[in-house]
Amino acid sequence: MRVIAGSAKGRILKAPDVAVLRPTSDKVRGAIFNVIGSFFETEERVLDLYAGTGALGIEALSRGAGWCDFVEQNRLCAATIQENLRATGLADQAQVIQKSVRAALPQLQGPYGIVLLDPPYAEGIDGTVVQALLDRGLLTPDTVVVAEHTRRGQAAERFGPLVRVKQRGYGDTVFSVYAFEGEDR
Repeated sequence: MRVIAGSAKGRILKAPDVAVLRPTSDKVRGAIFNVIGSFFETEERVLDLYAGTGALGIEALSRGAGWCDFVEQNRLCAATIQENLRATGLADQAQVIQKSVRAALPQLQGPYGIVLLDPPYAEGIDGTVVQALLDRGLLTPDTVVVAEHTRRGQAAERFGPLVRVKQRGYGDTVFSVYAFEGEDR
């Protein structure tokens, strides 16, 4: 696994040996950023929930995001994210929060321009987490939410005011892109 583009292009990212970890492949990560690239702005604040290795958030930082909050409850994964951030030279643009997503919500400081959700496939996308982000004012009308999920588990068409604007599949992996209803994407 490597960083695909930007300042850390080509840097290898480590992945711990954790049974439930399913790192986003280079191909899928590249596709995600190709899709959201048209509304990706430099200096964007990014939130990477269920961060795993941190590959999605690190890709965003490498491509010019100004800051990324990584939320990962597994201790070994959180340590690996820190290591990957140091190896890519992006550690001073990030914070790793080692807690469950629900426990981390109160300490998040938005607003975020991009939210990356990659929960374990068995859990699926939890609409209450998205609603909590909305309720806490962590999303703006310009926010884009990218949710990765399995082909076997369909993602919702909408989460409150967020509507699915794009969806792409690669093997068993699918990602859905959500934007605020009425926003020109």
